Amino acid sequence: MTGRWVELAEGVYARRYAELDLTVGLVVGAEHALVVDTRGDAAQGAELAAAVRARTGLPLLVALTHAHFDHCFGTSAFTARTDPPPVYAQRGCAPALASSAAAQRAEWVDHYRRRNDLDTAAALAGSPVVPPTRLLDRRVELDLGGRTVTLLHPGPGHTDHDLVAHVPAAGVLFAGDLVEQGAAPDFTDADPLAWPSAMDTLLALAPDTVVPGHGEPVDLAFLAAQRAELDTVARLCRAVADGVLDAEDAVRASPYPEVTTRAALLRVARSR
Repeated sequence: MTGRWVELAEGVYARRYAELDLTVGLVVGAEHALVVDTRGDAAQGAELAAAVRARTGLPLLVALTHAHFDHCFGTSAFTARTDPPPVYAQRGCAPALASSAAAQRAEWVDHYRRRNDLDTAAALAGSPVVPPTRLLDRRVELDLGGRTVTLLHPGPGHTDHDLVAHVPAAGVLFAGDLVEQGAAPDFTDADPLAWPSAMDTLLALAPDTVVPGHGEPVDLAFLAAQRAELDTVARLCRAVADGVLDAEDAVRASPYPEVTTRAALLRVARSR
């Protein structure tokens, strides 16, 4: 359960976990600190909260990059107090949580039980889902005291409500699952045709360091390369949907594994 801090710039940290190769973030200003994502259950959230408190005693703000359980089911560890911090998310995160939390919980409790990780299964089964309290449409700037963080919705991609946190003075971008290092992107709830455009928005920010939702921090060149892969998948999906390419040929031409590519093809097919 224990993670490790990676200092990206003064007062800007990623925290890495072996479980699901997850990466969350912390940005410390002079007056407030921002936690980016809260992990996957109340126990994991409590570990993160304690690690944050060991690093700073400042009042906290929380930002959720999207509604998938591993990024937000730990929020109760931060809000179970008399003065809970504001929890920021893109507007679509709240209904996505409301409609999908029960199914996510059932799927992943079963996953951990089958893996014989009964402690994690029990923690997830008993974790309350805390909805975000500060909803934004496109962007908002947070003043942490001598340091500004921009929360930005770059358009649909990994989900329809992705949120990134940009720390321009430090050249750091927390990208959530719009960026994946060490594994292929996940298309389960994605908009494969729009995802490259969302990546263009991230590239325009020109960060020095990009923190993916899973994997190690990467650079701008990695971001550009992943954008090119996503564009290839989008073109293949469009060609299959338009009837000019067979799905099997698309799978063979894809830069991603078969299961990933078929998930993207299915998402586009269902949207038409």
